[in-house]
Amino acid sequence: MAKIEKSIDINVPVRTAYNQWTQFEEFPRFMEGIKEVQQMDNKRLHWRAEIAGKDKEWDAEISEQTPDRRIAWHSTTGVRNAGQVSFQPIDDNRTRVTLLMDYEPEGVVEKAGDAMGVVSGRVQGDLERFKEFIESRGAESGAWRGEIRGGQQTTRGGTGTPGSTGGPSTGGPSTGGSNAPRGGSPGTGGTSTGRGSTGTTGGPTGSKGSSTDNPTGRSSSQRVDPEDMDDEVTR
Repeated sequence: MAKIEKSIDINVPVRTAYNQWTQFEEFPRFMEGIKEVQQMDNKRLHWRAEIAGKDKEWDAEISEQTPDRRIAWHSTTGVRNAGQVSFQPIDDNRTRVTLLMDYEPEGVVEKAGDAMGVVSGRVQGDLERFKEFIESRGAESGAWRGEIRGGQQTTRGGTGTPGSTGGPSTGGPSTGGSNAPRGGSPGTGGTSTGRGSTGTTGGPTGSKGSSTDNPTGRSSSQRVDPEDMDDEVTR
């Protein structure tokens, strides 16, 4: 498999950069060729993308996730790929984000593009657009502060974002974050875009779900994780 590693320094705190990266359904807003990312549950994602002029889909699973430090994943169907993104604080207000990708080019066009450094340039461009996206906002659009080790979720994840309702998150330090499962927290005065959204008004996929009509905060396209349902019943 081909390997690419790129880094960029971003002018936001490490917590802000990490929290925003957990909002996978917003990836099409800054990742070239990505048409949709659907959060299936706390560990599984479904991707739709255009690669070398062809539409492709695949499922991926998060194998490791440590708040403010690292997220690692690998594909389970379709396009073969794996990777990790790490977050290193430079100081209180700057973060170095490093993206490592392993992928298997398919067909003549993809292999030729890989040889010419097209994929490497795309990864660098994705990081630059992520930097512009989060710096222009100044704050994350949502968060999921849970932890995953060895492919197993080890803590429930709150939003970990200021201004949320509920108690502190068990997934890490939190300033008033709720214990809502990944997939959305109740928003106030806005719509939920899923996975700890703080009430933004819809993402690139165009899926919107009113937080008042959907008390769990999940987008309508997401499947319900039985583990999360147990959490909601007992809360």
